[in-house]
Amino acid sequence: MTDLSDLPPVWSGRGVPAWPGVPLLVALALWAYAMRHTDVSRLDDYGLVSALHPAFWAGLAVLTTGFWFTVRDARRPAAWSAAYVLGLLVMERATQAVLYPTPLYAWGWKHEAVIDHLLTAGGLQTAEQVGDMAVYDQWPGFFAAQAALQRLLGVDSVAMYMAWWPLFSSLMLLLPLLLIYRTFTEDRRLIWTAVWLFYVANWVGQDYFSPQSVAYALHVGVLAVVLRRFGRSAVRRGRSRQAVWTVVLTVLIVTIVISHQLTPGMLVVCLLALCLSRRYRDWVPLVTTVVIFLAWCLTAALPFLSAAMPDMIRSIGDVGANVETGYGATPTGTGAIATSWAARLLSGSVLLLAAVGVLRQRVLRHRAWPLLLVAAAPLPMFAASSYGSEMIFRVLLFMLPGAAFFAAAALLPKVRTLAADAAAQEAGNRQSDTRQSATRQSGGPSKARRWGIGTWVPLAALLGGTLAFVPAYSGKDRINYFPPQEVALVRQLFEQAPDGSLVVAANRNYPDAYASYGSVDHYWFLDDARSHVDEIVRHPAATLARDMAGVERPGRAYFLLTQGQLANSEMNGQLDKAQLDRIRRSVAASPRFRLVAENSAGSLYVLKQSEGAER
Repeated sequence: MTDLSDLPPVWSGRGVPAWPGVPLLVALALWAYAMRHTDVSRLDDYGLVSALHPAFWAGLAVLTTGFWFTVRDARRPAAWSAAYVLGLLVMERATQAVLYPTPLYAWGWKHEAVIDHLLTAGGLQTAEQVGDMAVYDQWPGFFAAQAALQRLLGVDSVAMYMAWWPLFSSLMLLLPLLLIYRTFTEDRRLIWTAVWLFYVANWVGQDYFSPQSVAYALHVGVLAVVLRRFGRSAVRRGRSRQAVWTVVLTVLIVTIVISHQLTPGMLVVCLLALCLSRRYRDWVPLVTTVVIFLAWCLTAALPFLSAAMPDMIRSIGDVGANVETGYGATPTGTGAIATSWAARLLSGSVLLLAAVGVLRQRVLRHRAWPLLLVAAAPLPMFAASSYGSEMIFRVLLFMLPGAAFFAAAALLPKVRTLAADAAAQEAGNRQSDTRQSATRQSGGPSKARRWGIGTWVPLAALLGGTLAFVPAYSGKDRINYFPPQEVALVRQLFEQAPDGSLVVAANRNYPDAYASYGSVDHYWFLDDARSHVDEIVRHPAATLARDMAGVERPGRAYFLLTQGQLANSEMNGQLDKAQLDRIRRSVAASPRFRLVAENSAGSLYVLKQSEGAER
């Protein structure tokens, strides 16, 4: 079968062989100009969206338009489409690394602390030694590899390259995505449009410096190998090759299993779904994954799973926990609500386009049936666990490779079978002379045909999704960005905190929140029951002093309040600025506390030990 019917050229390439490079260069020039004229020192509730210079939005629009007209022209080499996708990744994933002087995401800083602890401790530790943080030592693959890389590069910290990780992890996905899509089509227009939509719809934010970013790329890699090398036609070509690819799969699967908790489970359900297709009845990939996964769970990961299993069993079937709202889980403020809706509409639009593509492309639906199974396979995980209310986002992420493919198919012409293609060609030959005569009389192809609804409606959908990615992905940067002053304040704390100290903060949304977690305890009071939080708001200094008492010498009890904590508390419906300011003023005025350090990003206090001892 052929894939897509030929599209009429939308731009005459005569005399301008490299015209696709013009919009690309213009877009990157606009992006570079915007980077030089964007100020991120004062982010509001819209995050990076309102801070970006207008040239950025113009560049993104030019890039998307240039990509669409380039990818639709069958005469253009695929290298041009690849160049546009790389330009998209630069504008999407490198913007924050260029604009922000410090890495984003409290969780990324947490992973840096895990690597630092691994290097310092010299080995893995148990829950008796590091408490809840021992879970990272039971899935150490990513952290051990990063510790080795840090030593190899000779850098003081992974923070030296952590900000560029979203771009790197996105590039890791490019090759396996291309291999998957080329399994089901040879039409580069469908392939590259699907790749574009995948990156645009991947706003979930799991591409930051984390084990799941690597595990997800390897997951897509495993699917690429299985789809290309373990179908019926591949098996018939030789068992010796299958043995080689089984070894490759085993290496990939082992790396996934020792690095992340959820990804192996997602891989199992995807491989199981493929076994429902007659084209992929080879059980070797599924059995290999299950055996390796169970072996790890019953050995290295057993301490964590033994403690967590009761809660995991209770959460089965609790679908409502995936969309739970309430205290600490409700977007609050115009900006937070707007960016939340942008993310929902973006995901909903891509899934709707995918449904249209499935219904509209009957031939493709049959040919790419296994990819449709892979896209639907993660859905039952909604009922398996809430995964800390994040399962809905993870399911969307694992559905994306298949969903993006069919969404792209909805934007392009219908697929034809070989028989239909031959009939169309024969009919075209009979009418060739008539068409040529009409073309000569009219002076060229019909403008309506070249510039009709089939061009502009898909372009509008593609452009809308590409622009919506920015608020969906960067709309919460007020929470995720920590200015250098905040980093300096927190580092000053841990440089002076003796072993056995206690750090009290509103929440864990600040840089280095887990620094020295092997020797310093942490307490985030917004994690407590609402009744205790209300007590702290009513009597801040007295309640906090009581909670912080009992720290034995040489340890000290510190109270830290920063702008990152304030942003997280406000935008997630916990305490507002007035309430947190009341707490800070009460602590500042209390004789039980002494100011240690203060700057524009926050304040640090220590509980006077004489007062603490008396209580």
